[in-house]
Amino acid sequence: MRSLPLFALIALAGCTQSPDSYPSLLPRPIEAQSFAEPERPVPVATPDAALDARIAEVTASLAAGNQRFATAAQEAEAKVAVARGVPEGSEAWLDAQAALSTLESLRAPTLIALADLEGIVIERGKAGQPPYPALESAVAATDAMANAQADRIGALEAALAGA
Repeated sequence: MRSLPLFALIALAGCTQSPDSYPSLLPRPIEAQSFAEPERPVPVATPDAALDARIAEVTASLAAGNQRFATAAQEAEAKVAVARGVPEGSEAWLDAQAALSTLESLRAPTLIALADLEGIVIERGKAGQPPYPALESAVAATDAMANAQADRIGALEAALAGA
């Protein structure tokens, strides 16, 4: 029986600490580590004559296609102006619908060119190449052209609907 209090005293003595040993409040080495992204130099695209030629080819075809679209849009505007207020299914209304359909088909090359240019951007990104400024501006210009064409077709459709 005597050993029980002695055992308890030894066990409790192991749980006590010296009053001089407190944990340090200084930052630990892991707390001083930075998780910020390292500074990396911005890659610069090198000139690519083949890519420049492809961009020039697409841009030239876009300019010609946009001119055809503008001419057809003027014709469609005239047909929509004649068809406003006439009943659906009348000859003037059908002519205006056909003109709008022609505009949609003339818009297709712009959308195809935009998809081609964006495909080149994606391929360059997959290859780990930096953005090519001429390509980026061609994509932006083509996107703006496609949006302008869509807006013009939408306005003509709304005018034909009487909105």
